[in-house]
Amino acid sequence: MDEAKINTPLRIAAFLAQIGHESDELKYMAEIWGPTDAQKRYDPPSTLATKLGNVRVGDGYRYRGAGPLQLTGRYNYRVYGLDLGVDLESNPDLARTPAIGFRVACLYWTKNGLNVLADSGTQEAFDKITKRINGGFNGKTQRDTYWVKARKVLGC
Repeated sequence: MDEAKINTPLRIAAFLAQIGHESDELKYMAEIWGPTDAQKRYDPPSTLATKLGNVRVGDGYRYRGAGPLQLTGRYNYRVYGLDLGVDLESNPDLARTPAIGFRVACLYWTKNGLNVLADSGTQEAFDKITKRINGGFNGKTQRDTYWVKARKVLGC
């Protein structure tokens, strides 16, 4: 978190709220896999698979959500791995380890400008953080609850 400058109460509260939801309170460093109908769309041929850079059947599972922010898709594993100097595309299980998973989460946070949003401390900005992480508002109530609680604990 220090490397990513997630180092003020507002930034920490937003980060903790998001990873709290995405990892189910740090219980999971890998997406729970059914596969559900939604997860089946991670494999080609589908528009979602193309968007995620998943090119082979089985890529959906192989590059399923990982780490505290649930990095998903072959493309993201490749890009974030290159940025960190770790071959996540060839070794996707590394993204599910705390050491690499948290580095990926912090890098994602930085690359997506989430500190700036967190600094405002507004609900609107927190919703924008949620949208950038989730692509929508899945789990909004839980994320908001974690955010309010973290802000109270951190005095912001």
